[in-house]
Order: sequence, then C-alpha cells, then structure tokens
Amino acid sequence: MTELTEMKCEACRFDAPLVSDAERAEYGPKIPEWESVTVDGVERLKRVFKLKNYLEAVAFTNRIAEMAEAEDHHPLIVLEWGKVTVEWWTHKIQGLHRNDFIAAAKTDALLNQDS
Repeated sequence: MTELTEMKCEACRFDAPLVSDAERAEYGPKIPEWESVTVDGVERLKRVFKLKNYLEAVAFTNRIAEMAEAEDHHPLIVLEWGKVTVEWWTHKIQGLHRNDFIAAAKTDALLNQDS
C-alpha cells in the first residue's frame, strides 16, 4: 500500500465523492493526531501543532504553504506564538476527500523538517 505522503492530490471536481467509509478506515489511522471537526456543517481534519517559539511557527507555516501550493490544495492555517492550527477540507465538495488525508499526512511530515 502506498503511503499517504507518497500520493499526490488530484484536481477535485464539484461532483467528486466525499471520502468513503472504507477510505476513512484506511487513511484515518495513518494520521492519528488529526481530529474530525465540523464547522458550519462541513467536516474538516484539524490538528494543533506546538512549536518552540514564534519563528519556528512561522517557518512551519511557510513549509505548509509551499506544500499546499505544490499540491494545489490549500488549508486554513492559524499562526500563533508557538502554535499552528491547520484545517484541511475540500471546498468544492464541502467535506472530506482523499486529498485532505494526503495533505494532512504531508503536513505531519513537514513538522520536523529543517527550514
């Protein structure tokens, strides 16, 4: 089985299906620190990352932004002193798609990467 971090986000259409129960069961355990939250009726994947200081949080945010641009899939990012909150969901389908699990796994991989 291919790891989520090795997969590429695909262009999403308005008629793309939400993540299936089988995909959720397969991908969810690979990103155990992410939680499912619902905001305004839309399910999202959310994780709060703790960092040592503001500059580390900024550097991590920038790495996420670069990855998001490369994948053409963009999260909500909240930057605070020593903390970065990230939420992934697929805007076009107003919910979770496989892309969100891929992006969450890639975000995790960026955490300890040198800037």
